[in-house]
Amino acid sequence: MTQQTLYRRLRHRRNRITPPPGFAWPEISDGQLVMMMSPRPRHQFTAKWVSRQLDAQLPEGFFAFEATDIDDESLGKLRVPDILVCSSEAMQTDEPLDPHEIIFAVEIVSPSNPENDYEHKTRDYPAMGIPHYLILDPRDGTWTYQWEIGRAEGRPAYENRLHLPYGKPVTVTTDLGTWTIDTSDLPRYSAKEMGLEPEEEQQQP
Repeated sequence: MTQQTLYRRLRHRRNRITPPPGFAWPEISDGQLVMMMSPRPRHQFTAKWVSRQLDAQLPEGFFAFEATDIDDESLGKLRVPDILVCSSEAMQTDEPLDPHEIIFAVEIVSPSNPENDYEHKTRDYPAMGIPHYLILDPRDGTWTYQWEIGRAEGRPAYENRLHLPYGKPVTVTTDLGTWTIDTSDLPRYSAKEMGLEPEEEQQQP
């Protein structure tokens, strides 16, 4: 079975299932469905806060969209960024969005599966041709911005990486202009959300 055939079967299966309580629609990567927990309130607040900041700075015809499927059959990948920036024209489709239409993707780290954003999507997004990728991490109050696709170990990879704490603004320079994201008021996860005891939360940096 080819990678594309397996991917089509997984995508067909995904379209026919109902996620169990507490889970979001699965993504597809590495020949399997990737189940994710439903976003928590602080996660959703962060997504809304950032998308509104972006919308205020984007040129006419471009918007920040939340939780939209992006599909690359040639790679066997279907991902659902927490936020993506693309044109309104690109969204006028009945199919998952072509990742080559995306200028900027943002992920908000889940307490239960951080490697999905830091490792797997850091690998998948440059392969899909997404030139700018920001990770917001409410676990420790930091952000990681990656940009400019080159190659490393024979595959597409981001050549630049900046990692800073909340409070430092994110500056994203694209062909459409430069956008600034204020991270000062972004919330962090509570001890309960992270599965920690209260005294453990106090020890977090």
